[in-house]
Amino acid sequence: MAEILAVCRVEQLLRDSGGIGVTAIDKRPVERRLHVRPLGLHGDVQADRRHHGGASKALYAYADEDAAFWAGELRRDIPAGLFGENLRTSGLDVNGAEIGERWAIGDELVVEVTCPREPCAVFQRRMREPQWVKRFTAEGRPGAYLSVVKSGGVAAGDEVRVVSRPGHGVTVASWFTGADAAQADALEAAEREGALVLVPEMWEAIGKLRKRRLLVLDK
Repeated sequence: MAEILAVCRVEQLLRDSGGIGVTAIDKRPVERRLHVRPLGLHGDVQADRRHHGGASKALYAYADEDAAFWAGELRRDIPAGLFGENLRTSGLDVNGAEIGERWAIGDELVVEVTCPREPCAVFQRRMREPQWVKRFTAEGRPGAYLSVVKSGGVAAGDEVRVVSRPGHGVTVASWFTGADAAQADALEAAEREGALVLVPEMWEAIGKLRKRRLLVLDK
């Protein structure tokens, strides 16, 4: 059974050397049920709201199986929340989820996979590992951002069920590691057919991809 192992929200804002000055990446498990609304977990915050949070990135999910991989690679514990995730899952192929895939969590909550996590300098500083962003990107285990389709409570131990897939075949991992014109075409076609609604972050990524391709063709 796929389930939620931990629900994490910000413990405290930490000072950060980046442009914002603070970061809310310090997420830690909460030992009680929390309500989830369209902008995320009750009591959670994001310091840099330009790149994190909002309806498209209300929650961030990371699989315990992928955390275990990194624990082995880095020879250190990767406790729930260390990567800034809100939901640590077990038995769920987070990176293999299709963009637009929906999960039912517990009795009420329904979420939709919107886009992969893009590692940033704050994440690098958080981990204090050499070339961390480069290593994290190369491995192709980004975890998934989620929007909230139906609000509800969530707690550790809740079952997670995949309730729908758009069928276009573009997964969190495939887009993160190898976004190309064919995948962009598949996503756009799926939206035209009403299988999903792409979030602004995905449209922005598709636009950048198209622009790069045109620049290459013009050379």
